[in-house]
Amino acid sequence: MIEVDNEREYVFSLDIGTRNVVGTVGYKDEDDNFKVIALYSIEHESRAMLDGQIHDIGRVSKTIGIVKEKLEEQIGFELKEVCIAAAGRVLRTVTTKVSYEYPEESVVTGEDLNNLDLLGIDQAQHELAEGDERYKFYCVGYSVMKYFLNEEVFSNLEGHKANKIEEIIIVTFLPEDVVDGLYSAVERVGLSVANMTLEPIAAINVAIPENFRMLNIALVDVGAGTSDICITKDGSIIAYGMIPYAGDELTEVIVQHYLVDFATAEQIKKDSTIKDEVTYEDIMGLSYTVKSEEVWKLTDPVMEKITTEVATKIKELNGDSSVAATFVVGGGGKVHGFCETLAKKLDIIKERVALRGEEVMKEVEFLQEDVKKDPLLVTPIGICLNYYEQKNNFIMIHFNGEMMKLYDNGHLRIVDAAMQAGVPTEELFPRRGSEINFKVNGVARMARGGFGESAVVKMNGQEVGLKTKLIPNCDVTIEGSTEGTSANMTIDQLEEFQGANVNFVVNGQRVVCPKFVEVNGSLEPGSYIIKEGDDIETRGFYTVGQLAEFMDVIVDPNHEIIVNNRVGDLNTLVYENFSVEWTEGAFVPASDIYSNEEENEVEDSYEEEEDDTTLYRPNTPLTQEAATAINKQAYGSIHLRANGEEVTLSGQKDYIFSDIFRVIDFDTNVGGGRTVITTINGVRCGYADPIHDGDNVDIRWSED
Repeated sequence: MIEVDNEREYVFSLDIGTRNVVGTVGYKDEDDNFKVIALYSIEHESRAMLDGQIHDIGRVSKTIGIVKEKLEEQIGFELKEVCIAAAGRVLRTVTTKVSYEYPEESVVTGEDLNNLDLLGIDQAQHELAEGDERYKFYCVGYSVMKYFLNEEVFSNLEGHKANKIEEIIIVTFLPEDVVDGLYSAVERVGLSVANMTLEPIAAINVAIPENFRMLNIALVDVGAGTSDICITKDGSIIAYGMIPYAGDELTEVIVQHYLVDFATAEQIKKDSTIKDEVTYEDIMGLSYTVKSEEVWKLTDPVMEKITTEVATKIKELNGDSSVAATFVVGGGGKVHGFCETLAKKLDIIKERVALRGEEVMKEVEFLQEDVKKDPLLVTPIGICLNYYEQKNNFIMIHFNGEMMKLYDNGHLRIVDAAMQAGVPTEELFPRRGSEINFKVNGVARMARGGFGESAVVKMNGQEVGLKTKLIPNCDVTIEGSTEGTSANMTIDQLEEFQGANVNFVVNGQRVVCPKFVEVNGSLEPGSYIIKEGDDIETRGFYTVGQLAEFMDVIVDPNHEIIVNNRVGDLNTLVYENFSVEWTEGAFVPASDIYSNEEENEVEDSYEEEEDDTTLYRPNTPLTQEAATAINKQAYGSIHLRANGEEVTLSGQKDYIFSDIFRVIDFDTNVGGGRTVITTINGVRCGYADPIHDGDNVDIRWSED
C-alpha cells in the first residue's frame, strides 16, 4: 500500500475510453511536479462503448467500479470525487469574440477573466443553437485564443488597468446525452464529478507545453473508437476536431481474418508492434504463430484509411494547409507505420510526426515501480493536470434536468444558477396580479393586485430557498412562482367615497347626503367595479329633485322652490351648504287643481286601479301616495321608449334620465363588475341628463 499524506490534495481521474478505463491518483508537489501514487487499467468486458460514447451505462459503470476498488486498495482511502474527459462522434466547436467594458478604468482581476470566459461560452452556445437544432449541446471545454486590452493584443490581461477587455475564445460542445452518460456511469459507483474536460484538451496539457504552442503543431490522440485532434498556433489552441476512426478499425480486420474474438485480436495487434512473431488461438481452439509483418500487411489498408482521414481533418482545421509538426498519443498511434504514413499524408518529413510518451512526462513521476511512461498514459495524466487549471473555477450542477457549468466564486447560490439559466426574475419571486390605474378627481391612483405563491425551489429533492449555497453536482429544480389575483376595487372602497358627504339646509334644518360618483361621465353606484383607465369624479352637488328623492318627500308644485333666496325648480343644482326652501305636498286641495268634472275623473281612475281606495275630496288631508298621484296629474306626462318598451312619466315639470327607474325594472347593484351604459337617442348620457317626450332611452350592462 502506498503511504499517503492526509494533508495533501489528491486528484483522481478516469480516462473512460472505448476499449479501456484507466484510473489515476496523484498530486502536485512543492516543485509543481505531478506524482502518480496509484494507477490501474482494465478493458471493458464487452463493447459497452462505441466511438468514445457510452452505449451500456450499466456495464461501463461496473468497469469503473472495479477500477475504483483496485485504486482504493492501493492508496488505503475512499475515492469520492473524480475528474473525467469526454469524447464523441458529434463534436462541435465555435469560435467567437466577446468583450466587456468597465464603467471606469479598472484593474483586471482573475474573476473578470473568468466572467469574460463565461460570456464567451454563453455567446458560443447561442450561436451553436441557431445553426444546429438536432442536438442539445453541452460545453465540455474551451480555450482562449487571444486577449485584447483596450483593443490591443495582450498575452495576459490580469493585473493590467483597462477600460475594455476582449477575447477570442474557441468553445467545444458535445450532445448532452454523451455527457449525461458519463455522469450517470460514475455516479452509479458513488462518485461525483469534480471536473470534466475534453480528451484533446487533457492530452495537450501533457504533450504540448505552453512554450511549444507558438508553433503550428497538431496533436492527435488515437484511441480505440475516435481520433481526437487539436491544433496550436501563435501561443494558443486554434481548433479542435475528431474523426470516428481509430484502433478498433484495425482490430476488427484481425477478428475477421484470424477468426478470433475481439480481445484476442487486440492482443495480436499489440504484440505485433513489439514482437517479431505473434501466437494466438482461434475460436476453434487451434493455436497459430504468425510473423508480425503478416499482421502489418493485413492492417495497412485500414491504417492508410485512418491516417488519410486524420491528415484531411488536420488540414481542414488548420485553414486548408498542413502543420509544421504532429505529436501522436494514445494506444492506436503505436500501430506499426502509423506515424510514417501520417507524415506522408501531411507532406512533412517523417521526423516531424512522432509518438509522445516518456519525453513529454519529464515533470511526471510514477511511484509504482511497474509503471513506465507510455503514450497511453498521456491523456489520463492530462485529465489530472486539467483539474489544477480549473479547480475552484467552475462547478457543475443539474438545473431543471440540464447540465450547467458555473464559475465558482466561493459563494454561489441557487439564484445565481437561475440567472445564468435565463429564468425570468418574475418567475423566482411572488408576483402581484395586474394592477388598475385610474383617476379620482383628476389625481392618478393605482390599486395593486394580490401576491402569488413563491417559487418552489428544491436541491437534491429537499425544499430550500433561492439563497441556498450550491453544492457541486447537485440537482436543482425550480417551479416558477405564480401570479396573484388581479386588483379588484369598487367605488365604495374609495377613501373619497367613504364618509364623503355634502350638507344642505332644507327648510332651516341641516340635511347630510352622500356624494354622487361619476365614472367616465356616468353616475355609478358604490358597487361599481373600477376598471383600468376609469376617470372617477365625486360630485359635490345634487339637483333639487334628487335631494327631494333622497329625503323621500313630495315637493308641492303649487309653491315656489327657493334656492339661496332665488326661485328655482326641481332641476336647480344645489351645492355644499346651499339653503333650500320648499313646501311638502302633504296637503293638496283638489279644488285648486281640478274642476269638478276633472276631479270626478281622478276619483274614477282611483276606483279603477283599486276598488278599496278611499276617494279624496277637496280639503281632505292626503296620504303621501295620493299626493304623489295628484302631483303627476298636475304636471302632465311624457311618453317615450325605454329599453324598447313604451313608457309614460308624469307628475313633474321636467324629467332626467334617472326618472326612468320608476317605470322600468333595472337593478344597478347586480352588474358583477360590469359598467352601466346609458344613452338617449343613441348618444351616451349621464343619469342627470334631461329627457323629453318621444325620446328613445336605453340602459344596459356593458359586455365587458
